[in-house]
Amino acid sequence: MLRWIRQQLGFDPPHQSETRTVYVANHFPEHGHYIPQRFADNRIISSKYTIWNFVPKNLFEQFRRIANFYFLIIFLVQLMIDTPTSPVTSGLPLFFVITVTAIKQGYEDWLRHKADNEVNGAPVFVVRSGSLVQTRSKNIRVGDIVRVAKDETFPADLALLSSDRSDGTCHITTASLDGETNLKTHFSVPETSVCQSVSQLEALLAVVECQQPEADLYRFVGRITVTQHEEEIVRPLGPENLLLRGARLKNTKEIFGVAIYTGMESKMALNYKCKSQKRSAVEKSMNTFLIIYLVILLFEAILSTILKYAWQAEDKWDEPFYNQKTELERNSSPILKFISDFLAFLVLYNFIIPISLYVTVEMQKFLGSFFIGWDLDLYHEETDQKAQVNTSDLNEELGQVEYVFTDKTGTLTENEMQFRECSVNGTKYREVNGKLVPEGMTDDSPDGSTAHLMGEELLFLKAVSLCHTVQISYDQPDCLVGGGDPFSHANGFSSSHMEYYASSPDEKALVEAAKRIGVAFTGSHGDTMEIKTFGKFEKYKLLHVLEFDADRRRMSVILQTPSGGQVLFTKGAESAILPFTTSGEIEKTRLHVDEFALKGLRTLVVACRHFSPEEYMDVDRRLTAARTALQQREERLHEAFDYIERDLQLLGATGVEDKLQDKVQETIEALRLAGIKVWVLTGDKHETAVSVSLSCGHFHRTMNILELLQQRSDNECAEQLRRLSRRIKEDHVIQHGLVVDGASLSLALREHEKLFMEVCKNCSAVLCCRMAPLQKAKVVRLFKTSPEKPITLAIGDGANDVSMIQEAHVGIGIMGKEGRQAVRNSDYAIARFRFLAKLLLVHGHFYYIRIATLVQYFFYKNVCFITPQFLYQFFCLFSQQTLYDSVYLTLYNICFTSLPILVYSLFEQLVHPHVLQSKPGLYRDISKNSLLSFRTFLYWTLLGFCHAFVFFFGSYILMGEDTTLMGNGQMFGNWTFGTLVFTVMVITVTLKLALETHFWTWMNHFVTWGSIAFYFIFSLFYGGIIWPFLHTQDMYFVFVQLLSSGSAWFAIIIIVITCLFPDVVKKVLYRHLQPTSTQKSQSLSASQAQALSCVESLCCYQHGQSGCSRLAHLLEQMTGQCKASASNCHASNRSNRSWSDTENFSNDRSILTLSPIEATHC
Repeated sequence: MLRWIRQQLGFDPPHQSETRTVYVANHFPEHGHYIPQRFADNRIISSKYTIWNFVPKNLFEQFRRIANFYFLIIFLVQLMIDTPTSPVTSGLPLFFVITVTAIKQGYEDWLRHKADNEVNGAPVFVVRSGSLVQTRSKNIRVGDIVRVAKDETFPADLALLSSDRSDGTCHITTASLDGETNLKTHFSVPETSVCQSVSQLEALLAVVECQQPEADLYRFVGRITVTQHEEEIVRPLGPENLLLRGARLKNTKEIFGVAIYTGMESKMALNYKCKSQKRSAVEKSMNTFLIIYLVILLFEAILSTILKYAWQAEDKWDEPFYNQKTELERNSSPILKFISDFLAFLVLYNFIIPISLYVTVEMQKFLGSFFIGWDLDLYHEETDQKAQVNTSDLNEELGQVEYVFTDKTGTLTENEMQFRECSVNGTKYREVNGKLVPEGMTDDSPDGSTAHLMGEELLFLKAVSLCHTVQISYDQPDCLVGGGDPFSHANGFSSSHMEYYASSPDEKALVEAAKRIGVAFTGSHGDTMEIKTFGKFEKYKLLHVLEFDADRRRMSVILQTPSGGQVLFTKGAESAILPFTTSGEIEKTRLHVDEFALKGLRTLVVACRHFSPEEYMDVDRRLTAARTALQQREERLHEAFDYIERDLQLLGATGVEDKLQDKVQETIEALRLAGIKVWVLTGDKHETAVSVSLSCGHFHRTMNILELLQQRSDNECAEQLRRLSRRIKEDHVIQHGLVVDGASLSLALREHEKLFMEVCKNCSAVLCCRMAPLQKAKVVRLFKTSPEKPITLAIGDGANDVSMIQEAHVGIGIMGKEGRQAVRNSDYAIARFRFLAKLLLVHGHFYYIRIATLVQYFFYKNVCFITPQFLYQFFCLFSQQTLYDSVYLTLYNICFTSLPILVYSLFEQLVHPHVLQSKPGLYRDISKNSLLSFRTFLYWTLLGFCHAFVFFFGSYILMGEDTTLMGNGQMFGNWTFGTLVFTVMVITVTLKLALETHFWTWMNHFVTWGSIAFYFIFSLFYGGIIWPFLHTQDMYFVFVQLLSSGSAWFAIIIIVITCLFPDVVKKVLYRHLQPTSTQKSQSLSASQAQALSCVESLCCYQHGQSGCSRLAHLLEQMTGQCKASASNCHASNRSNRSWSDTENFSNDRSILTLSPIEATHC
């Protein structure tokens, strides 16, 4: 119980040692003083709160916000001292905001608890006391032997002990962990693979020693010691022996495994991503404005306090005859009295800080984020994937992006590889109709037949067919289960029943190409791989696999050939293979690799090494020692791999094509026109990357391409950067492009950051090739922290892009073929790169203008609200008399003015979405946080003060001299005056927002006019009835009397017009004399519609007339005409109408997504 409490409070101590010891089946040693290690239970906890800590933890998090904490202080002050307003005026809005936020967060956490309970309560089978026992997942302990059946997910991280196969292997998929759908083979050690019954497992004496839990899915270091006949046998354990929680068992009837990591210590749980802590530029501006308003508040409170004492310096005002002081008041401390008065004024003016701003912004972001998922233009029909929002806190940041950092493979390209060419022994070949044809020959040439392949070509194809991690899936997946011929598939089924699965699309393309040519990989079973060479089956024994890693950039296999010899096949990047080759056509192959890269092909180099028996014994010993090491295993393995992968014989190289995605070129061009600089960061070869950059429009043919490549030293790098800088200044070329490789980038970032930044900023496109994942993140961080602090966006599809995505202000994951890690760690996820244009240019534009206006308007309406209260003090001797009734003070921000701005911030569209996409330059109008600049903020603040002065003095002019505004001579009092000011204010601030609204929906109309109507109805009820629970009712019949005066109605109309008329005049003059490009686009003329393109022959009308492109057709419907002299596009006879018309621009699907415009005449 004590441990559970400590876990709940987060005080459970960390692991003391660097390794953990797990006794299989919990057979602890019987002799000696063994103290068992403590491990986490198997419960998964993704929730944030418990029943016990929800209230304190949630309140602590909410009061960390400056506005909430400020209102709490004000509320406490109202409770402690005699203040002019009731504590309810601060307490109720605060309670409302805190409660709404707590309910939202509590509901979200309840859903997490519900999901956790389903997972933790799932039934599992565990070996205990010699029998198979069913229990719940949460009851699994470290050391338990767990049975998992086919198609079940693993309930904890298990070390595989045995399976129903004789060799103790099993197949799994890790789609829920990393998105890879290929079958992966996992292995058990020979000593435990024979234990296939519960009784054998119960009798097993084994101890697993391994590292403590870590988040890396692909790293596991351990060893198992099995005691047989009083002899200890030690075997290494690696990632291929560990079955991760969340993975699923495939093609295997059942397995037994021992639980190594459980619950929150499992690798899946350690990879749980917390909600993004990124903060948007708007939020930072909002906090700055809050501090400015806090200063204004303190100034008003101090000024009022000083003026009060200045006024009371005269005896007649200090103690008038009608308000004599008590003895206690006369003897009280002047300092304490001054502080008390200051706090009272602080309470009186505190509503200048808008408490409901945070909750409104939170609701706007949360509700607004649904529009991205609902947008059918961001839905990819082929893969049935819609855009998803992982964090709604950054919606408006999509409208502020200045730099886009994108991956190439799988992001700009399809990541669907097609084998195109290869180089073998210095000769180039291409595939034609399933045959390898040498360059310059056709497939019907006698020398072009694959049946006459020479020894080098055949060895090359065998290397391609054997050096990989490809798995095979068959139409009858259970055939491999149990005994029988492991290669019965190859013999019993035609090749059409066989499908390859690979984590790398390159590997799959190469193995499929080799199969088409005649060397087919037909399967592997245990440590045996089989290939079919032109109808003849050959079996190779797999001795060792040297796994691929990002540092070596190559992978290798060591095989025993059918003749008994040992051979190493290796493949990888040319920079990782060619330096270690000693024989073969090295220079010719290098030239061919460069040629392939210039064509935009992805290149791999293939090599081999034959071992003598003595050499192989040395290699085997080194590998076994490195694999069984518990300390520094990775370093030792690297040393062993480097020792083995040398003195290579070069076999050849391959060229694989990766097709560009649709509309990549148009998207990059649109981003460039929007003022966004695009960087491509890729691990590909320099020539390949440049070729793809040219084909996708990232680099233009007319662009001056600068290079920073193969720099060897700091001085050399600095000198080259200076040369490039001079060249940019001297060349009068409009656009420059820069190509940098990873090694040169490391040097540039080490000592010459400023110089490198200067060169980059003067280039319109930058390409970084041969980049490691961390280098991508470093480049993004470099720009994030530069003096200009531009907003950055990173987009990628693979695990190697995660660090870059997390580093950027906005991270976008592509739902591609390289797994789901990028999507899981991103802020937004889309199916294709082309969707980025709509996401930024339309959604980003809308979100930014909405929230910018929301923030400014909130401050404006609170200045309007509280300034009359400040002015009123000059007319009541600074006696802290409140101008408004307490109920009005409380409900102003909660009810009377809250809904119109919320609806505006959800639906406002300054410009039609199609126009925003067709004119990307409009994005520049909102860049650099222009709508929240200090100038704009000052305008809204001064406007608020001006309107407040008009409210107050307009009402004062009406009532100041003569308060008998009723026909019967009845007089009005101070509550009537305050109510008149309040009425004018509610109407004016609501109509001010109506003036700012460009896109009217039925909901805008409902909340705008409904809010004004609600205020009148509420006031009539509130002042028209004697409420028994109110101890004083100052407002009784006040509002009814006010409305029964014709003069009051006249004053309301005059004051509202006086406030808003100058605003209307300003808008009209600015729109006609100094219109922005956004304002011009709001009413496109026919000539502009024509310029946007009326393209002939894209569509033919029934009567032989030329048609307009989809966009021009759209503009025809917007403006009512589409004239094009060249294409003879005739004007439509329809009358002009606004783009919000619902005839073809249906708003039924969503406010943001327009139904497709069909060319009905086509």
